Amino acid sequence: MSGSSLDGLDIAYTYLEEIRGKWTFDLKEAACIEYTDEWKHDLKNVAKKNVPDFLKLHTHYGKYIAERINHFIDQHNLHHQVHFISSHGHTVFHEPQNGTTCQIGDGATIAAITGLPVISDLRMLDVALGGQGAPIVPIGDHLLFGDNDYWLNIGGIANITVKQNEKMMAFDVCPANQVLNILAQRNDLEMDENGNIAASGALLSDVLVQLNEQDYYRQNAPKSLSNEAAIQLVFPSLLESEHATEDLMHTAVYHIAEQVANAVEKYPINKESTKMLVTGGGAFNSFLVMQLERELTKYNVQLVIPDNKTVKFKEALVMALIGALRWREETNVLSSVTGASKDSISGAIYMGHTYAD
Repeated sequence: MSGSSLDGLDIAYTYLEEIRGKWTFDLKEAACIEYTDEWKHDLKNVAKKNVPDFLKLHTHYGKYIAERINHFIDQHNLHHQVHFISSHGHTVFHEPQNGTTCQIGDGATIAAITGLPVISDLRMLDVALGGQGAPIVPIGDHLLFGDNDYWLNIGGIANITVKQNEKMMAFDVCPANQVLNILAQRNDLEMDENGNIAASGALLSDVLVQLNEQDYYRQNAPKSLSNEAAIQLVFPSLLESEHATEDLMHTAVYHIAEQVANAVEKYPINKESTKMLVTGGGAFNSFLVMQLERELTKYNVQLVIPDNKTVKFKEALVMALIGALRWREETNVLSSVTGASKDSISGAIYMGHTYAD
């Protein structure tokens, strides 16, 4: 899969097992294939392309994914061990209110080049059923990481999952790494390592107020953010501001932490103390983690940060689970999360081989 932070293409090879309803996983191999500047530009600006160029990129990106997968299989000697590929692709358009979402990376092309079955187009059925098509990771939170109370992923966009009244619910919280990365690029850096730049800044209280007053934060779940909508939430308060970069980054971190805390306050768990699993690139941002701990102390929420491989590749792991559930024709997208009219068995299947092969 590929996330909104555009740090690269995540590939994970995992073994999944289900025994009497209990799922376990062994994340055997994983890698993030860093994008070239050309791919970053194309993926960031794909929605501006005309229809013929858009369709060509959809196919070209599918070829890119397939070639990276073939190399990954060669590199780790996984020949004849991969049952199928579950490919999320990269979200380039997301307007669930208009019944439309699009993740490029043509599944048929991936199947043709790898010779393996491919499960793709994981969100569209939910959107067709009136859902947000996002987040779809909560099925993995429930089945693979169910001993927590909250599940927070801090990628380009921060999203949270919570279990209330035996139902999973989740939503996009706020812009996160994609904004911090854009600000870091002002200093000719790809990212703010450990949050060091943000930690050196000062809080801009007036900017923080402007950020927290956005209408999106008053909406109830289910709700989701496209990449474009997430960026627009922080214009002009952050990205068009003339304040010092370190102060803007410091304030952005406070904003993320406060919005996560607001989500916990709005959707409390009736327990004396609770656990929140934190994954995604933001889990490596020490300053952000420190601010989250400070904001969540009053709600008795303990942060749980798993091993580095799980932190980095949890979403890719869950895409594998979603693919496995689709293969078994079992529910893999939850309407309690997305607001769809019913749960769905989502994903299109392309067979990369025939039985004569």
